[in-house]
Amino acid sequence: MKLSTLGLLAACTFALGACGNTTDQRIGGAAAGAGTGALVAGPVGAVVGGAVGAVSAPTVVRTTRRATR
Repeated sequence: MKLSTLGLLAACTFALGACGNTTDQRIGGAAAGAGTGALVAGPVGAVVGGAVGAVSAPTVVRTTRRATR
């Protein structure tokens, strides 16, 4: 039961993460998040970090660009 719920949550996160800004930002954010998550919490952290990185990357990039102008 927990595995199917976790799988459904991951699928929804990735589906929603695909909506929005450029693919390059999402790929870069997912890679950075997965690497950080893997260092902190292992394989589960890599999955969660990748999902969070893909979803939040456009916001971080936008904020960083505004700060450097």
